[in-house]
Amino acid sequence: MIRVLIADDHAIVRTGLAQLLITAGDLELVGSAGDGEEAVALAAQLSPDVVLMDLSMPGTDGAAATARIVAANPAAHVLVLTSFSDRTRILDALRAGAEGYLLKHSEPEVILAGIREVVAGGSPLDPKAARVLLSDRRAARPAAQLTAREREVLRMVGDGLPNKSIARRLGISERTVKAHLTNVYQRLGVTDRTQAALWAQRHGDQFHDSDQFREGC
Repeated sequence: MIRVLIADDHAIVRTGLAQLLITAGDLELVGSAGDGEEAVALAAQLSPDVVLMDLSMPGTDGAAATARIVAANPAAHVLVLTSFSDRTRILDALRAGAEGYLLKHSEPEVILAGIREVVAGGSPLDPKAARVLLSDRRAARPAAQLTAREREVLRMVGDGLPNKSIARRLGISERTVKAHLTNVYQRLGVTDRTQAALWAQRHGDQFHDSDQFREGC
């Protein structure tokens, strides 16, 4: 039996979720909290398998409550269930330790499946949350936005080669090298060759994770 704690400041939502859990033979409601502080206290007292966590609550919000629950019990599973799909809230919740992020308009079957999934080690994500997370990871690894040829050019710039030598080694024109560098500068957020070379030297590990890169020339 999967033991569930509900944390939501709206009584009608707590009641609806409680009724939903009753329909599942493998889920048991062990408690409900009307704010983040109460959720932290009940999680410590009841040790639920899953905390269904709303984000916007008075006092301690859902992200802060999640961080405290996970800090006190690293084995705790927190599944966010909220109405918010903005980037900041999604990233704050996941960084706080939530293992999944679903929206309240999700189908009942999706919510029940999400509870089971976090217990099984999965990370159920609403499509909007998944897109935000993917975008954030890409932003954290700007080299993932470069084509294979742009990475080659950047690597050679990091090695100190001038455009003429790069063009000769790659069998392309200097004009094409300059075009690739323009794209590289834009994607890395740098403004000149020196900054690009320093970036390449500091982040060379990103060139070796081939699964993260797009192919192209």
